[in-house]
Amino acid sequence: MPQCTVGWDIGGAHLKAAVVNSNGLISHVFQSPCPLWQGVAFLNKAVVEILNKIPEQKYQHVLTMTGELVDLFDGRGQGVAEIITAMQANLTGCELVVYAGLEGFLSVDQIKQHHYCSIASVNWLASASLAAKKIHSGLFIDIGSTTTDILLLADTKVQTIGLTDYDRLVSDELVYTGIIRTAVMAVAQTACFKGQKMGLMAEYFATMADVYRLTGELNELHDQTDTADGAEKTLSASAKRLSRMTGFEYVDADIELWKQFAQTIKSQHKNKIKQACERQLSRNLLSNKHCFIGAGVGRFLVKQIADDLAYPYIDFADLIEQKVNNLAIEAADCAPAVAVALLYSQ
Repeated sequence: MPQCTVGWDIGGAHLKAAVVNSNGLISHVFQSPCPLWQGVAFLNKAVVEILNKIPEQKYQHVLTMTGELVDLFDGRGQGVAEIITAMQANLTGCELVVYAGLEGFLSVDQIKQHHYCSIASVNWLASASLAAKKIHSGLFIDIGSTTTDILLLADTKVQTIGLTDYDRLVSDELVYTGIIRTAVMAVAQTACFKGQKMGLMAEYFATMADVYRLTGELNELHDQTDTADGAEKTLSASAKRLSRMTGFEYVDADIELWKQFAQTIKSQHKNKIKQACERQLSRNLLSNKHCFIGAGVGRFLVKQIADDLAYPYIDFADLIEQKVNNLAIEAADCAPAVAVALLYSQ
């Protein structure tokens, strides 16, 4: 019997949820800030906030996660266990299943300790697997607020080299950089500024949200994180934060100088992701007739990289059916939550 499903993607900084109706269409997508490293209470708060927005209905709830990585927990096993326990408490009386990667979907009653490693940080596999079913072959790239996943798809399968974060960092299938929370000092140590190459200060003065605010590419709805200095999220405030990286004193009259500097930092950021894409392409499983599939709040960069490398581009949202297309937070912004809901309900 068709059922309504809620897919949850429980991260260390955000909680995302996608509602699939009984016709298999995405009807709602939500994202709430969830600084899980500060305590499970923040997860509970975010769940309640989203539940209050979901239409009343009997739902099947499906979970995936990366939040077990936060330093609130002694290890990932403890994180998986505590997140599942918290979600059970928040979803009392509801059916709850957990995505365990290659082991598929497990009811809470089926989960044993040896399953924790299959559950931990595997949300990327859900998104890429759904894309592979829809498009058969291509390069799936999800650029989020904090990380970038790059997965080669061929013959309807995810041709992943690694499954753990360690293996995926080695293979460049996981690049630990995003468009919002990543510190600028993690992206660029040197840059051209005022016609000269210079070293940059290795201090947490600015984030990539500041960079993309100044380039005009940041959707403010996606920036749910405090700024590096706790100050406001305006062009001038972002420029001032970025200026601290150089030691050059900020004045409002120089705003165009800082917009240009932001483009310089963006170029280094994009090139880092592009090089990881080229590494996957070097496996020679795709031709330039195959598409780049863009997901995540930074997918505008995927489109640019596809254009640079002369590959067609398709948006993750175009691979799925939606009841509405004017969601404030879009399906492609929250691909893992959408994917676990659709994969389970199909």
